[in-house]
Amino acid sequence: MLKIGHEVVRPGKHLGDQPVTIPVPEELETVPGIPLNDREVDWYAREYPLESINFTERASRDWANELRDTHAEMREIRKEHEKLNRGLVLAGRATKRMEPTAEPTGEDVSRQIKDKARELGFLEVGITAYDLRYEFQSRKGFNELPHAICLAFEQDFEPTQTIPSVDAEIVHSSTYRTQAAAGLELGNYIRSLGYMAHVIHSGDATGPMIPMHVQAGLGQLGACGYLLTPHEGNRCRLMMVTTDANVTYDEPVDYGIHAFCQVCQVCVNRCPGRALMRDKIWWRGLEKNKLYFKRCRPVMARYLGCGVCMKVCPVQKYGMQTVMDHYAKTGQVLGKGTHDLEGYTLEGKGYFGPGEMPVFDRDFFDMPTGTIEEYAIARLKSQAQASGHITQEMLEELKADLERSQDIDVETRNRMMENLDIDADYI
Repeated sequence: MLKIGHEVVRPGKHLGDQPVTIPVPEELETVPGIPLNDREVDWYAREYPLESINFTERASRDWANELRDTHAEMREIRKEHEKLNRGLVLAGRATKRMEPTAEPTGEDVSRQIKDKARELGFLEVGITAYDLRYEFQSRKGFNELPHAICLAFEQDFEPTQTIPSVDAEIVHSSTYRTQAAAGLELGNYIRSLGYMAHVIHSGDATGPMIPMHVQAGLGQLGACGYLLTPHEGNRCRLMMVTTDANVTYDEPVDYGIHAFCQVCQVCVNRCPGRALMRDKIWWRGLEKNKLYFKRCRPVMARYLGCGVCMKVCPVQKYGMQTVMDHYAKTGQVLGKGTHDLEGYTLEGKGYFGPGEMPVFDRDFFDMPTGTIEEYAIARLKSQAQASGHITQEMLEELKADLERSQDIDVETRNRMMENLDIDADYI
């Protein structure tokens, strides 16, 4: 039995459930939250502000969507999701200017807000300051309220275990919509307490949400790039409601995840595209396992959104309390090396068990990169170098791409309606 350094007590999975106690072995203790250098985070935010990859990698996004649309079921799922989700995004935006429906009493309403969030089905809830350092450049000023209510909604277990699959993509999309509706109800409740509440839909995010969720104590950043929460690990979808309510901030917690992930490495070992970095690096002032985007996007585009890094995480599969209990007693990662945890099937490739990995041709990872403008100009240069001259046809193709880029209006630029999980890596 390993020596326990500290224990973390968290509310039960559902409102009214008994609290759970998570033992953190002494050898897994690091720091609460995310190891970071505030001066570096400040500097990057000022000199190199964040931007969504839906802008900076628009060329690969469009390419990926074209690939997904060759799969009939995936095409219909995406179309249906965008149609249903759009109203929820717009409803969230409308809350920015909605006035409270009652007078505030002046009392601290943190407990009421948290209980209501849990009543509405949110798995985790915490409160912290809204951090301007993590805003996308294109979203600066969108939020005007000081406090962030950080929320995590569970994605159903059974379909998630079929990743990558059509069923998993359906539950992925439906979870975003379900939590969005719950978030709107939470906003109504906060306004009934006498305060403003701006509901920020996951598909309308002002920036990566993980840093604030970590700061609010909801979990820690895993090697997979997701937030690992106490009850369901990375099998959650995240959103925020900002407010001016009288609230008390939560504190970041050391769940032992930083050190545990370095021991576990299952997601790193099982990633079909080898897109996860084994060792941590410092990135924009934070210490983390960096994602290789150019090895992730091609797999996601061709294999039903992939998500293998979610499926094979033991904390997702068994829960943090069970995983840490097992590690404390045995020094072993629960499920590691077993088909139950590590097995997955890629459509057209077959089943891959522990130690088995798919092989892709070199050109599998070739894809357009950069903004539409950057890719169009790079393609023109390549064509001109290959042919020795620039033809009228090449110029017309460039013109069409640049015009298409200009047609992406402000509203479209503000719709972060997919690839949100990859955006989480940009913290």
